[in-house]
Amino acid sequence: MDLEKQPQKPAVPAEPPAIRASDADRDRIADILRDALAEGRIDAEEHGERVEAAYRAKTLGELEPLVRDLPAARPDREPARQPHAYEPEDPAVPDDRLIAVFSSATRKGRWRVGRRTHAFSVFGSVEIDLTEAIFTQRLTTINATSVFGNVEIRVPENITLRGGGSGILGNFEVTTLEATDPEAPVVVINGFAVLGNVEARPKRGKRIADLHGKLRKHMGG
Repeated sequence: MDLEKQPQKPAVPAEPPAIRASDADRDRIADILRDALAEGRIDAEEHGERVEAAYRAKTLGELEPLVRDLPAARPDREPARQPHAYEPEDPAVPDDRLIAVFSSATRKGRWRVGRRTHAFSVFGSVEIDLTEAIFTQRLTTINATSVFGNVEIRVPENITLRGGGSGILGNFEVTTLEATDPEAPVVVINGFAVLGNVEARPKRGKRIADLHGKLRKHMGG
């Protein structure tokens, strides 16, 4: 007697393995988040959280949700054009650092502002004056940490200034500005103060006059 044949279950295709993310993939997501911060789509705190998650991500599947709600992540969106007054960004340029431990550190006058600056004060004082600085990129981030010290940041009145941080028995204060010029520099202050002070505000009477003309002249345009 023939044995009754059991129906065979269709084979379930195996899910393809997750694609590992490269450093270039993480940098691409960080660039999208940077632009979203500059455009005011996300705030400084959310920007920091998403960037941290991006650089912890191991697969492309972990990266995609970080920018799913941002226009730059949509394939049908035209690539963002670099404002003509700014230079192309060079990720190889190192971050600027100002450290004051029982001392003082100052950056002011006519100087070229980097993409990112780290200011660290312990029983000391750090002064960053951007009122005469040359902005060669639109977004500048300053990470300020003060422990029993002081970090003071001054900017021109006609740029955009944003920030987010906390004070632990100390003061963290950023006077928010929104520039009328859509291509004006954006300065974002992050950090914290422990029994110290971090303050960022515009300097009265200081403006970047003929912003784009000055930038083009500096770059030989």
